[in-house]
Amino acid sequence: MQPSIRHLRMFQTLAETHSVTRTAELCEVSQPAVTQAIGKLERDGGQALFRRSPQGIFLTPAGEVMARRAARALAFLDTAMGDMPRNIRLHATRAQLAALIAVTEQENFTLAARQLGLAQPTVHRSASMLEQSAGMQFFERTAHGLIATRAARQLSQAARLAFAELKQAETDLAALSGREVGRITLGAGALSRAGLLPAAMLRFRTLRPNFPFEIIEGRDEELLAGLRRGEIDMVLGALHSPLGIRDLAQLGLFDDSIAIVARQHHPLARQVRVTREDLGRFPWVIAQQGVPIRTMLEGLLPPETLRGAIVASSVILLREILRGSDHLGALSRNQALTLGEGQALTVLPVDLPPAPWPIGLTTRAGWEPTAAQREFIDLLREEAAKLG
Repeated sequence: MQPSIRHLRMFQTLAETHSVTRTAELCEVSQPAVTQAIGKLERDGGQALFRRSPQGIFLTPAGEVMARRAARALAFLDTAMGDMPRNIRLHATRAQLAALIAVTEQENFTLAARQLGLAQPTVHRSASMLEQSAGMQFFERTAHGLIATRAARQLSQAARLAFAELKQAETDLAALSGREVGRITLGAGALSRAGLLPAAMLRFRTLRPNFPFEIIEGRDEELLAGLRRGEIDMVLGALHSPLGIRDLAQLGLFDDSIAIVARQHHPLARQVRVTREDLGRFPWVIAQQGVPIRTMLEGLLPPETLRGAIVASSVILLREILRGSDHLGALSRNQALTLGEGQALTVLPVDLPPAPWPIGLTTRAGWEPTAAQREFIDLLREEAAKLG
């Protein structure tokens, strides 16, 4: 289901006016064009969106779902088009907006065409027509290629979020008719992959065994960028305080803490208490700069120990290095306990300053999950309560 932007405009106007005649006037199209647009939306959605009566045309329950999603999608676009002529609101097409997104990302028409699977002249024409409708320049040519203007970046971001909202609409409409459509795309930070996420996913699979679920692993900044672009539904991992990004929201699940780990039978594992001086006598595997665990270690270990440490972000790599040597490392306590269950690592008795580490979900501000996404979030809450 990939509804035309113009069809969505007609749908929204008809939902407000209850009149095909008035909708045609406001959208500057013929009455048959309105009827055809609504018919296509209903065929693509697999159910009636309006009911006809002597008093006018009114939304069905499926239409109300579509209207909510359409309003959210068009609000993203209208905000970005606020300083542009009215013409672009009526005539911008999905293909033109897709071309804008691709060219903004690739900074090259040929690469954008390759990404979309279209001919380069087709992409160039779509982007140029959108630019003409907007009455402003979207791209500047430089010796290094195309550079998107601020207006282009804002509109392409709005289009990404609008398209993501329409995918949610497709899932919602399918659920009304008893079908499963869509997928969950979850960004998984390093601190979310032990215990909590696998447990919630296994329970979700018993409820929806065939529902597509994609896990994207990466660094926090990469995952948050994908979330803001609408490519990721939610990110599970360490929460940031303060968040500092107004278009994102956070939901706390539980508080973790930091643990110092070593291999089983490490010399320090036999001690009743391990001091900072003890920690400085052994080599380390540490996270990259800017990661909270690394920041904690920088206040705990001597500078010379940090300079000689192995820098790695992979928990699997850290585990294997520690298992085969006297290196030390730091993990969240949840991760450490999960790895320790397999007799791979042990938590050392180190007195660390109390530092609750909130773990939870980050979403786009105002994001409205589908039924399947709500179910998964509820399962995460239940599993997190066991860790608390």
